Amino acid sequence: MTPASSVRVAVGVATDRAGRSSNEDALHAADGVYVVADGMGGHESGELASRTAVDALRTLAEGSPDLAAARAVLRTAHQKVRALPARDKHRRPGTTASGVVLSEHEGVACWLVLNVGDSRTYRMAGGVLEQVTRDHSEVADLVERGVVARSDAAHHPRRHVVTRALGGRSAQVEPDVFWLPVSPGDRMLVCSDGLTDELTDARIEAELKAQPDPQVAADRLVAATLAAGGSDNVTVLVVDAEVEHGSRSNPTGVVRILAGD
Repeated sequence: MTPASSVRVAVGVATDRAGRSSNEDALHAADGVYVVADGMGGHESGELASRTAVDALRTLAEGSPDLAAARAVLRTAHQKVRALPARDKHRRPGTTASGVVLSEHEGVACWLVLNVGDSRTYRMAGGVLEQVTRDHSEVADLVERGVVARSDAAHHPRRHVVTRALGGRSAQVEPDVFWLPVSPGDRMLVCSDGLTDELTDARIEAELKAQPDPQVAADRLVAATLAAGGSDNVTVLVVDAEVEHGSRSNPTGVVRILAGD
């Protein structure tokens, strides 16, 4: 078995407001918690919503959280965002949230994956990129039902309509939370939709393959997004994991952070 204490982590972080007047994305990348939130509700409300959610999620660094703990923290984040003042009664503050927490399940190092909304978490293993979260959006539902072709989803007029969010009008939230065992050489990517609106998964995979350093990889992805005409806030976390067999030190599983929030 591979405990979390034997996992070394290196992280790259990049964010840009792109064509917007402010950056409504928020992130946390430290102490085993790697999350991105993309705020909604107007720039002031969006910034506050995403930061409120991230401040709640960063508490998952305490101890070795399990699925129940992650769900509880996400529901707390939901209530905190809902409690924020709304300038427009028809558009309450809300935010997506996606990412991973380095934890342990039955003695095995695992990524505790969490997701609400259409920000995304990917894993690249063996040079192959795979989206591990499911978008909570109208278009994703239409694709799943076979109404819209997957190739058309990126340009569908309803692609930005989310069906789940932290905050917003819904009194309750049902987050996706699950375990993903850590594999040697895992490269996790957490991003807001500012990245995936502009770059295909194939282009993202190519950029991640091209650069072994996670900070340079994150910078390249944001630069490619802007070069493609990106007009939405874009945030990227690249999290690399290396398993050290036999290591008994470093109970948090984090030894090197190349960039933080």
